[in-house]
Amino acid sequence: MESIVPWMAYNSSCWSAVELQNLGNRDVTVEVEAHKSSGALAPFARNASNEIHLGAGEHTEYRLQLPEETIGAWVRVRESIPLPNLAPVLAVGGTTECLSEGALSTTVREVVWPTRNPWFSGDIKQDDDRMIAVINTSEQPAQITGCYSSGVLYSVPTNDRPTGDLTAICAETIQELLPPFASRQFPVSRGGNPHFSLTTRGEKLVLQMLQPVNTSVRLYRVESTIKFEKEVP
Repeated sequence: MESIVPWMAYNSSCWSAVELQNLGNRDVTVEVEAHKSSGALAPFARNASNEIHLGAGEHTEYRLQLPEETIGAWVRVRESIPLPNLAPVLAVGGTTECLSEGALSTTVREVVWPTRNPWFSGDIKQDDDRMIAVINTSEQPAQITGCYSSGVLYSVPTNDRPTGDLTAICAETIQELLPPFASRQFPVSRGGNPHFSLTTRGEKLVLQMLQPVNTSVRLYRVESTIKFEKEVP
């Protein structure tokens, strides 16, 4: 059983931790693997090994320890299920805490699961400050293509399809190869264009919309009203 805890921020004012709780009546073995936004492995503050053993009902927390500022770190949690007739018993979660002007703000990081070729397309309001974020959780690179457009469409008819497919004319584009285990974030608004679309090609990708938290540090929460679909073959 594999779970992904995304967008673990870390800097002089923010720190992040992954929380694990064994809800079952048996011991469980867990592998915890943290990655920087570059894809490189990241350490935890008090754990020399990435393998953890939790007794029945036991709860623990591991805080990331990074040498540089980031908002794109993420954690993979693997629960070992010893027998086919047994169900998962591990509850996984994460939090990012930031201290700003004497006030401590906490943002919950919900567990997500990667999908194949997720995509987004939608109209964007003026000065929209949200970010669309991608994590490549696989060992293979992934392709990212984005289009900022004014809403103008064109089509090229063919003999097989006389009407043609409508395609947006892009004022600005994104063309990027995402390395294994790396993460990226892109603004949904650029150049005042009212429409933004992003497509991906990869076997195990996490795609989420992030909404800035109202603090003076760079902290985002997940925009849960956005739904992503898999790309149609």
